[in-house]
Amino acid sequence: MCITVHGRTVVDIWGGHADPQRTRVWDQDQLVNAFSVGKGITAVVAAQCVARGELSYDTVVSSVWPEFEVHGKESVTFRDLLGHRAGLPAIRPRMAPGSMMQWSAMSDALATEKPWWVPGTAHGYHVNTFGFLVGEMIRRATGLTVGQLIARDISAPLHADIYLGASDHLHQRMADFEWPGQPMAEEEPPGLTEEQLMQINTYYNPSGLSGSGVVNSPEWRRAEMPSTNMHASARGVSSLYTTLAHGGSYSGVQILPTNVLAEAVQEVSHGDDVVLGRVSRFAHGFQIPIPERGFGPNSEAFGHYGAGGSVGFCDPVAKVGFGYVMNQMGPRWQNPRNKALIEALYACLQ
Repeated sequence: MCITVHGRTVVDIWGGHADPQRTRVWDQDQLVNAFSVGKGITAVVAAQCVARGELSYDTVVSSVWPEFEVHGKESVTFRDLLGHRAGLPAIRPRMAPGSMMQWSAMSDALATEKPWWVPGTAHGYHVNTFGFLVGEMIRRATGLTVGQLIARDISAPLHADIYLGASDHLHQRMADFEWPGQPMAEEEPPGLTEEQLMQINTYYNPSGLSGSGVVNSPEWRRAEMPSTNMHASARGVSSLYTTLAHGGSYSGVQILPTNVLAEAVQEVSHGDDVVLGRVSRFAHGFQIPIPERGFGPNSEAFGHYGAGGSVGFCDPVAKVGFGYVMNQMGPRWQNPRNKALIEALYACLQ
């Protein structure tokens, strides 16, 4: 965990083990899969594209991705993708194991998929497909992948350990993730309703889509899945959110113009989530606070949680940059560990 307040590092701690067998101690510069914390990083990449004029939040997806213009998706915008409003949280036809590591297989399947609801009429958390949808639009507009843009425009200027599509030389620094239970079967159970099929396929089509059974493999680490397999250190995540806490620029490095960041954190979706079955709230790719799940006491905070309990966020009011990464799967919703850490931080700031 690494926390800054007004740009000053006030917490920088680590501990535990870097493998489920507990043979390797956690190192100060350990990298680990931070799951959906990567969605917040992808939101920054999207906003950088907007700042450069390569895209706008109102850009119609099919204007840069013509294959997408089928099955009632003609009017879907970049904002819809970032706000989980496109109706594409899952792919219906069963895909071969490992397909999530093949970018064109996933993006082609999503382009031709029929939405599970009329786009724009509701929102539902695109748990794994968010990154392929947003990432393919970015790739079409810029000619570069999300991972390449993170390396160029975030990791390099900040000297931050944030990687999407990690080179082999980084793998020795990575912690293995402890994932209890058995991997999902390659075929979904028979007799599912449409809603049940959506729920299963959101997480498990293809079978290892969420990381089960493959999260510690070299192939997983090399691939680019912006929703799911960003690898980072707590310091790396904190450094980015420190900059965002200061309006997008800090210590001579500009990640985003202040006006673009202000637009990026505006609400896009709020209310009943048709995938999660509970209330969720999103800006343009960032999670923004709801009473049930915030980032401390200030409503202006934004960021993203990840499976297992990882979280990256900033609080522009308290000028907090927060990074927490770990390697043990836990509750995905109300995680007691990150909740206690955030509460302890703000108890110190009172």
